[in-house]
Amino acid sequence: MKSELVIAVSGLNNTDNPGPGIPVIRALRDWKGKKVRIIGLSYDHLEPGLYLPEWVDKSYQVPYPSAGSDNLMLRLKYIHSIERLDFIFPNFDAELFSYMKMAPELQSMGIHTFLPGLDQFEERHKYRLPEFGEKYQLAVPKSLSVNSLADVPAALSQFEFPVVVKGKFYEAYIAYSMDQVQNYFHKIQAKWGLPVIFQQFIQGNEYNVVAMGDGKGNTIGAVPMRKQYITDKGKAWAGITLDEPALIEMTRKLIAANHWRGGMELELIKDRNGQLYIVEINPRFPAWVYLAVAAGQNMPAAAVKLALGEDVPPFESYEVGKMFVRYSWDNIVNLSDFEKISTLGEL
Repeated sequence: MKSELVIAVSGLNNTDNPGPGIPVIRALRDWKGKKVRIIGLSYDHLEPGLYLPEWVDKSYQVPYPSAGSDNLMLRLKYIHSIERLDFIFPNFDAELFSYMKMAPELQSMGIHTFLPGLDQFEERHKYRLPEFGEKYQLAVPKSLSVNSLADVPAALSQFEFPVVVKGKFYEAYIAYSMDQVQNYFHKIQAKWGLPVIFQQFIQGNEYNVVAMGDGKGNTIGAVPMRKQYITDKGKAWAGITLDEPALIEMTRKLIAANHWRGGMELELIKDRNGQLYIVEINPRFPAWVYLAVAAGQNMPAAAVKLALGEDVPPFESYEVGKMFVRYSWDNIVNLSDFEKISTLGEL
C-alpha cells in the first residue's frame, strides 16, 4: 500500500441535517499508521466542509447527481489528473447509483470504491421494503408506494392513523390526518420526486445500527446506538452505544443473506412485545459513524483496506456507553475562499 493515500469524500454539508462526509474524514484521519490526503467533493458553495482545511486538504465542486453519470465522470477524470485519487467515498444516497454504475471504469483508472452491487442497492429501497422483508425473512412495517395524489385515499384505506409519510431518498413525517398526509405528500414530492411512501406506524423504541459487510456475507463491523436527542428534521443530535445482541444478530443475518458490500445503516423499532422491525436500510455510512470509530470500530478505514485488497478481520467488540453530542460552531472564513470555490470550482 502507498505511504500516502489520496481519498475523495463527498457529503461535506455538516449542518443541522449533516452529511456523513466530515465524520468519515475524521475516521480516516484516525487511521493509525496511515497518512491520507483528503479531497472534498462538494455540490454547494456553502458546504461547511469546504472551509475546514484541518480536515479537507483540497476541494472540488462536482455536478449534481441529476446531471448524470457522464458529466460526473468527466469531472472526476479532471480531478484525478491532478490528484491521482486512490479511493472515493460517496456519502449521499442520491449519488450512489452513478458511482456504482461508474465503478468498473473508475477501477480501470486506479480509483477504488467499496459499494454494494446494483441489485443489493435497488432491492432495499423504501418502496420495496415489504418484498425485501419477505425475501430475507425479516420483519418490516407494511408499506405502500404512491405515485399520484389521486391514489392517496385508496392507499390510506389500508392503514390506520398515524401513518408515516416518507420520501424515496430522505425525510419522513408522522401524519395524524388526511390534511397532514396531503401536505407532507406535496412537500416530499416537490423535494424528492415520486414515489412517496406510506408506512405503518410502529409504536416502540427506535434504534440505529451502523454496519459494514465485506461482500462475501461477513459482517466486518456493527455498532448499535439509541438517539438521545432528535432535531426537528429527525436527525440524531446525541446518541449512545448499546449492548443489544438482538440488533447485532439481525444485522449479521441480513449481511449474511444478501452479501452486502460496504457501509450501511439500519433503522429499527422494537415494539412493546419485543419484536424488531427494520424501518429503513440506508446504503452508506450515517452521519453518526464516528461514534462507532470512537467506540473501537473504524469501519471507514476498514472499507478502504478491503477495497485495496487487504485482509480485514471482523471487529470483535465495541465500547458500550460511549456517547456523542453534536454542537454548532461559527466557522469564520474569508470571502476570497468563497469566491474561489464559486468561480473556479476548486479550493
